[in-house]
Amino acid sequence: MDVMHNFELYQPGSIADAQAILADVKDAWIIAGGKDSLDWFKERVKQPSALVDITGIAELHGIAAGDDGGLWIGATTTLTEVAEDGAVRDKFPMLAKAASLVASPQIRHLGTIGGNVSQDTRCLYYRDGFPCYRAGGNTCYANTPTAMNREHTLYEASRCVAVTPSDTAPVLVALEAVMLIQRGGAKVEVAADDFFIGPDIDITRMTVLQRGDILLGIRVPGTWAGSHQYFEKAADRASWDFPLVNIAMAARTEGGKITAASMVCGAVQCTPRRLSDVESLIVGEAPGADLEGLVKRVAARGARPLTFNQFKKPLMENLAVRAVRSLAV
Repeated sequence: MDVMHNFELYQPGSIADAQAILADVKDAWIIAGGKDSLDWFKERVKQPSALVDITGIAELHGIAAGDDGGLWIGATTTLTEVAEDGAVRDKFPMLAKAASLVASPQIRHLGTIGGNVSQDTRCLYYRDGFPCYRAGGNTCYANTPTAMNREHTLYEASRCVAVTPSDTAPVLVALEAVMLIQRGGAKVEVAADDFFIGPDIDITRMTVLQRGDILLGIRVPGTWAGSHQYFEKAADRASWDFPLVNIAMAARTEGGKITAASMVCGAVQCTPRRLSDVESLIVGEAPGADLEGLVKRVAARGARPLTFNQFKKPLMENLAVRAVRSLAV
């Protein structure tokens, strides 16, 4: 079915107006680019009575320099704008690259960075309306011996085995970004590492965003500005597809040795996965074949593949190796 249900459309011009609508309409749905939302509506799996289009709120859009050498990125800034912005490409090239690899050019022109980090999982059972745990049911249809689960989790399965589909999420975690959220009358700052939550915390959500919250934007501090950065995405197709596995790394070297590193993997669990074992292993070491061999041994430690996603473990290992290898160039 591809005919959407009827709904009221609101287009507030200020955050205060948006909050008033969200408070008045209990099942209102925030929309910006709408690239994830429209899929839900066309399939009639989600049928909110009202949409609140926040693209007309000027303060939610744009990229600006931060006081610490970092950047502020408004939540409704499009992925194309992030990918093509000179300051993003200069300071945080892996964020620009990740944004440039999301979906297709047409989607990136409309899709926003706020939407990319806030989107729901792509588990086909959940999105097709099966009554799974995440949808309020009492089973996980993807976690059975015959289920189609090649895109699903390697880690932290807690009833649900879905994964984060975002390409920019692991980058923002690696860069130690901070999400700014309007919650009631207060502005709340949440570290990107804490913004994404797993099913053990709340199986119905993938982020800390609650009903009525508005993601205002993302502050990327200058901590990793100008560092060596690496992003790679493995997907079935070069365009359109969500990641099977992606990896983001920021690192600094001095005197031929790695002095600091931040590495995060996406699409292997419900939240971006920090590869802390790899970070600890490579800091203080010189890039090279010996180090790469050790990285490959520890990168996917603890992985528990499902029936049809065993390939994700070596893929994760090899992406970590390729990230570290880039430091020797």
